[in-house]
Amino acid sequence: MAKRGRGLLILGIVLVIVDQLIKVLVKTGMTLGESIPVLGNWFQLLFVENKGMAFGLAFGGVAGKYVLTVFRIALFVALVWWISSLLRREEDRRVPTGVLVGLTLITAGALGNIIDCLFYGLIFSESTFTDLAVFGGSYAPFLQGRVVDMFYFPLWTWPDWVPGLGGHIFFEPVFNFADSCVTVGALYLIIFHWKFFAKE
Repeated sequence: MAKRGRGLLILGIVLVIVDQLIKVLVKTGMTLGESIPVLGNWFQLLFVENKGMAFGLAFGGVAGKYVLTVFRIALFVALVWWISSLLRREEDRRVPTGVLVGLTLITAGALGNIIDCLFYGLIFSESTFTDLAVFGGSYAPFLQGRVVDMFYFPLWTWPDWVPGLGGHIFFEPVFNFADSCVTVGALYLIIFHWKFFAKE
């Protein structure tokens, strides 16, 4: 049990470090809106800042931002408690390692975006379309930092003749590594471990 707990902790820390490294490199190395093609036009690094929820969804202005950040923190605490309680079970083998890994992915992703919200406004200058951000500035108060997003996959544009979708890009959201951790963890649990959660 202790060994699995240490392994999950190391995994979580590594994921958060990778997420923050990518974000800091983008924040300090790219201007807002700058795009760098990675694999042709269908995968780009596109620097945007997310003021709301995952994938750039908005959520009720300044007050909504506070509510969303507090909710993220509460969710993170609940996930940590849940993983700890699963590890403390006497019949530890009843909890598949895959379940714990999936929950750890979601938890690390949540923490990665929480860090942006809590601290980025305090430690970085504001990113603009002409100037790079630098350490030591401040563009927003505590809890009001913006989440850095950069992965963009404009796979294709719908033909104009498609009703309601014509002219729109198939997958428009810009997201980050933390969002990917949450999405992959959740899909993995739903697809491969739904029976465990049904029993729970």
